[in-house]
Amino acid sequence: MDGEAAGKRVVVVGGGVAGASLAKSMQFVADVTLIDPKEYFEIPWANLRSMVEPSFAERTLINHTDYVANGRVITSPAISITENEVLTAEGRSVAYDYLVIATGHAVPIPHNRKDRISQFEQDNQKIKAANSVLIIGGGPTGVELAGEIAVDYPDKKVTVVHKGSRLLEFIGQKASDKTLDWLTAKKVEVLLNQTVDLDSVSESEKIYTTSTGEKINADCHFVCVGKPTGSSWLQNSILKDCLDKTGRLMVDENLCVRGQKNIFAIGDITDVPEIKQGFLAQKHASVVAKNLKLIIKGAKESKLSKYKPASAMAIISLGRKEGVAQLPFMTMIGCIPGIIKSKDLFVGKTRKQLGLDPGTA
Repeated sequence: MDGEAAGKRVVVVGGGVAGASLAKSMQFVADVTLIDPKEYFEIPWANLRSMVEPSFAERTLINHTDYVANGRVITSPAISITENEVLTAEGRSVAYDYLVIATGHAVPIPHNRKDRISQFEQDNQKIKAANSVLIIGGGPTGVELAGEIAVDYPDKKVTVVHKGSRLLEFIGQKASDKTLDWLTAKKVEVLLNQTVDLDSVSESEKIYTTSTGEKINADCHFVCVGKPTGSSWLQNSILKDCLDKTGRLMVDENLCVRGQKNIFAIGDITDVPEIKQGFLAQKHASVVAKNLKLIIKGAKESKLSKYKPASAMAIISLGRKEGVAQLPFMTMIGCIPGIIKSKDLFVGKTRKQLGLDPGTA
């Protein structure tokens, strides 16, 4: 890296899919600092496999320092920003020339890797000890967890309660229908247009009541509903007027925060009109890395890369060997989507992108 680029301070807030990818890309081009509340990067779409097979997490939880070899990692939540600094909960002020915000969704998980693995082991014990499991939420997380349990523990009674009129509402009706048929064939009970009030549950009785009055017996439950956007820390900052009504940062076609010249946003925190998915967060990171490299070299704004929102495309794993895929030209279910995603859940590929040994599937 040349002297001028080496002196440019790029601060990345958030060590999820987008932030990790960006920090990795920029570490030999600028003076990079990654700020994240936890000491590791987690491959989020692999979490549900780790709940039925905790040892899987050994490959999916990656210490930030393993892939940011030429930068700084600060393990602390960011609590605000000024025009030239990021403020952290532990009292640091981290100066920046360029800031990239990648705080995604607010997910309360342990700060250290060892405790996160223990959490997966506890979830696994909970599933193993139960005869019946209730899953609240029929989006991608709830459906994939139901698939993992139904395949690995076929004798357990699994019930999914979803407030919507169909599963996987973020993609098309055909994919929803095929998924419902698959789950039903695995003896998973799916209750649509209903919710569960967890405050009224008696843990000792293990009886859950839905919004329509239906009673569900379950030894344990998992909540798989959407998490809030990770932008509360910006609400009293210089970017408070750059948040839309859902708490997402408004960005332009270069993924620069609207009204800002040196602040970018990537991943789920952005208001880009597309499904919030990991592979798209990686694309955001790629566009911003290109743009930062150009800006540092003095390129004009007209030369910057533009991000085009993606069309609705998704692969949902259904256990270890099958999946449902909505592609631009067709919807399919079964072994082909399973071969693409479900065996290794892109873990080897993601590790390789971070410059690490992919390990074994």
